[in-house]
Amino acid sequence: MIVGGLVFDYLSPPPFTAVPMFVAAPLIAAPFFSLFSTVRIGIAAVLSILALRLSGSTLPAVVPSIELVTVITVAVLAVVINRVVQRGNEQLASARVIAETAMRAVLPIPAERVGGLHVAARYEAAQADEFVGGDLFAVAESPYGVRLVVGDVRGKGLEAVATVAVVIGAFREAAEQEDSLEGVAQRLERALTRERPRQGGIDPVEGFVTAVLAEIPPGAAEVRIVNRGHPEPLLLHLDGQLDVLAPTVPALPLGMDLGAWTDRADVWELAAGTTLLAYTDGLTEARDTQGDFYDPAARLRGRIFPAPEALLSALADDVRLHTGGRSTDDMALLAVARPAQGQPERRRTVKIVGRDASEEELSR
Repeated sequence: MIVGGLVFDYLSPPPFTAVPMFVAAPLIAAPFFSLFSTVRIGIAAVLSILALRLSGSTLPAVVPSIELVTVITVAVLAVVINRVVQRGNEQLASARVIAETAMRAVLPIPAERVGGLHVAARYEAAQADEFVGGDLFAVAESPYGVRLVVGDVRGKGLEAVATVAVVIGAFREAAEQEDSLEGVAQRLERALTRERPRQGGIDPVEGFVTAVLAEIPPGAAEVRIVNRGHPEPLLLHLDGQLDVLAPTVPALPLGMDLGAWTDRADVWELAAGTTLLAYTDGLTEARDTQGDFYDPAARLRGRIFPAPEALLSALADDVRLHTGGRSTDDMALLAVARPAQGQPERRRTVKIVGRDASEEELSR
């Protein structure tokens, strides 16, 4: 703009002036450039108008003098604007770091091996460089096996983080103490009800949480699942087959004050080499340019992944490809794989209703 202003002012007749270009240059630089660059551009604008007026011997005149004072004033204001913008950016970055640190303390990434199982988890934020939302996951090794939860809190921001902290804290305690997965779900329900009067972030009417809880008992080739209004997990096999683990009886989300709810776990076979994938609705509600939702079952069926981390990486890349990088909701992904033993034969998933499934039923 400064170079264009110099050319325009030099070649145009005296009634025409390029002062607006010299004024605009430092103002445009102020919010986008560094302080040093903004100062350089301001000085360049002032020297340019000064050189033009000196070369034309018009500087002592009133109008050229006012033009010079105008450019100097705007250049100084651009420096002030630059400092205000930079200070705001620093404060925002500091607040973001604090929020992300708090969120990571509440929602730590689980270890790669838990109770002899391979585990991978990932939080994909809709906005780059952000890690604050209402999606959650946790994995705990308990006397009753490896237990996990994946959930989605209604709402966003710090209010959702407060609810995430309640759910994760209650889950870690209940996973160690409750002898059934249904008992863990009921503990989460009671925790949300108990914390509503104490935490204003939990909406007394609509502060619900969709969640899927799973339990893999030690030494058993099964997984027990309680689904509270959450997207159905997937079971991926070594040969590329895939099963959608739909609950026998649909259930309400956690924290919906609509009366008592009796949970009942469904039992599924978990063969060696099988991977359990749980996710939040940020995955299934991802849309492409035509508005079509992402279908994880259709996109993953027939594909084979060497490890849970490879599965999550491929899934995240595929979602970005599907949406063109325009995701509007965060998503949490959790994959748990039972290590393969040798070259397992092709297995068929069998759903067994109820908790007390016998070894004979599992074999069938």
